[in-house]
Amino acid sequence: MFHLTQFSDLGLARPVLDALASTGYARPTPIQAMAVPHVLAGRDLLGIAATGTGKTAAFALPILQNLAGVNEHAKRGGCRALVLAPTRELAAQIADSFRTYGSNLRLRIAVVVGGVPYRPQTTALAKGVDVLIATPGRLLDHVTQGTARLDEAAILVLDEADHMLDLGFIPAVRKLVARMPEARQSLFFSATMPREIRALADDFLTDPETVSAAPPATPAERVDQQLIHVDAGRKSGLLADILRDDVHGRVLVFTRTKRGADKVVRGLASASINAVAIHGNKTQGQRRRALAGFRSGQAPVLVATDIAARGIDVDGVGLVVNYDLPHVPETYVHRIGRTGRAGAAGSAISFCGPDERSQLRAIEALIKMRIPAQDNAPPAPGRRADTPSAAAKPQPKPERKAQPKANRQAKRAKRGARHDERKPASGQGPKLGELSFMRPNEERARGTAGTDPSCRRPKRKPAHGNKIRRNRPPNPGKSADRRRHG
Repeated sequence: MFHLTQFSDLGLARPVLDALASTGYARPTPIQAMAVPHVLAGRDLLGIAATGTGKTAAFALPILQNLAGVNEHAKRGGCRALVLAPTRELAAQIADSFRTYGSNLRLRIAVVVGGVPYRPQTTALAKGVDVLIATPGRLLDHVTQGTARLDEAAILVLDEADHMLDLGFIPAVRKLVARMPEARQSLFFSATMPREIRALADDFLTDPETVSAAPPATPAERVDQQLIHVDAGRKSGLLADILRDDVHGRVLVFTRTKRGADKVVRGLASASINAVAIHGNKTQGQRRRALAGFRSGQAPVLVATDIAARGIDVDGVGLVVNYDLPHVPETYVHRIGRTGRAGAAGSAISFCGPDERSQLRAIEALIKMRIPAQDNAPPAPGRRADTPSAAAKPQPKPERKAQPKANRQAKRAKRGARHDERKPASGQGPKLGELSFMRPNEERARGTAGTDPSCRRPKRKPAHGNKIRRNRPPNPGKSADRRRHG
């Protein structure tokens, strides 16, 4: 347990404390109180805390103090501390925090992300920076082109490490870490940390200290969770019905794919609901305008993918909608952590289709609770409904009414009369030109076969006047006989 109640108890320098006081921060959060002393001591750290608990300040405050205490400057294209983030928005947010907390320190801070021109970034790197915040892909491009170097970076920070070390970021991260000094301080911070990702993080950390401000995969206590079982084709209409109520305030909708996010926005637009999407295919300008509209309230609904949502730091999110359940159970906790911040109440609604039952079971096993479902929604397989619904019970098939015997006999007689009308009289064959309803064997038995020309099969004529030749074996002596008798 931690017993530090003031930032001054953490051993921070006066310039950093003054910057904190100007921002209105007086007391450290649990993750800050537990992580800052270890980072100040130069230890490697693995920090786990829920979203909105102050992870950025937990590593930004001690890094700023350690850098300010050493009178050194980075060389051309180099940096003294490197912070890697999965998205541009998160990188920009981290840079703003460093500038705010280090406003009283003379430190250079630069941001290198994709989606913007190279030239301004190259100019900033050429002077050398103290803190470099970057996304892996764009930084690797600068390193490959020789406009950036990492051989002097003594501190490495991976924010949102669970996503940074995901399959899509592993190659770039490994290439960047290979260019850094082996004697460095490595810090991993994340909202979730599955076992597989923890094992992979051990490859980059040396004897790390592990701090956790909350049990892993623990949802916010003030978040009201709700589950709705719905078919995939009815999700769009159901979402529009929910969002027509204005009491939710800002609404954050999560989808699994980029195309799905755009499709949700189009569906809401057809229902006259203003929504914007943010994902990896959007340009930096489009992302910036979408976030600005969401913060200002001009677009009260923001549809995002999990990767793009990292770095969205917006207060007042009243509702989180899981349009698609995530494949990783820990992601569910990260999603609903976007609401119910700072002691405020929040709500989270999750749509579960028939093909998402396995994800639902994994999520409920992780959070160790059953997510309440609507009374009118059918329960998932293996789940017991609170109140049995009469509509869910199988209805017996209606019984066929027994018909009187006289009616059945009358129908048989009627069918037999129709058959007798078509059948010719006994001993009489069909007249010439009339259609015969008798089978060929009956015609042969009565001697009437072939009497009706209309029933005869026409003979096949050779095409184009060619004779139909039979396949006969060749006669090798024919030509010799012709020569002998010629």
